[in-house]
Amino acid sequence: MVYNMNDKQNSCVDCGLINCQNQNSEYPEFCPTKELTQEDIYEIVKLYDEGNNKDVSRISAEIESDFYCQYTRVEEIIEFAKRLHFKKIGIATCVGLLNESRIFAKILRKEGFEVYTSACKVGAMKKTTVTGLDEEKTKVIGNIMCNPILQATILNNEKTDLNVVIGLCVGHDSLFYKYSNALTTTLVTKDRVLAHNPAGALYQINSYYKKLLE
Repeated sequence: MVYNMNDKQNSCVDCGLINCQNQNSEYPEFCPTKELTQEDIYEIVKLYDEGNNKDVSRISAEIESDFYCQYTRVEEIIEFAKRLHFKKIGIATCVGLLNESRIFAKILRKEGFEVYTSACKVGAMKKTTVTGLDEEKTKVIGNIMCNPILQATILNNEKTDLNVVIGLCVGHDSLFYKYSNALTTTLVTKDRVLAHNPAGALYQINSYYKKLLE
């Protein structure tokens, strides 16, 4: 399957029609939907038949329909796990959000789930040893590195059904997703400046955060 964008590299963010959702207009020339062949669609449909992909997709759609603008993200995750008959939930947390993770774990246990947690500093491995950073680079926030690969390994060993990320750093979350055996979703996305609301920078793009476009 090949998507050929034009020389300006236009893609979905450059589209004002959103015909893929609304089905009331024409697709722009650069639209990847327009370039799909029946064979392409068939290949994608086959992927939804692999493992529990179809169940995950169906249940996600059901939850959106049943609880649209009613359930919080916490409640949606619980409902998602219940409908997929998951029993073991893993939490990959930043040590800076351990209190939030404790609250979430308490809620999950009340709902009958087994909960396994793994904090980012697990293993107490030094940044200077593993990453090659010098002491000067690590002295401000400490030399103990975040360890998302070990976090994933620990939860893999517990054979969790679903993992939930709470506040892992940019890049560290990427490594956790990469090495997690279980399906993974995110409850909290870290943003130390904006109280873990990274979309705030986008909402303020015409005011304080206009500097991002200058």
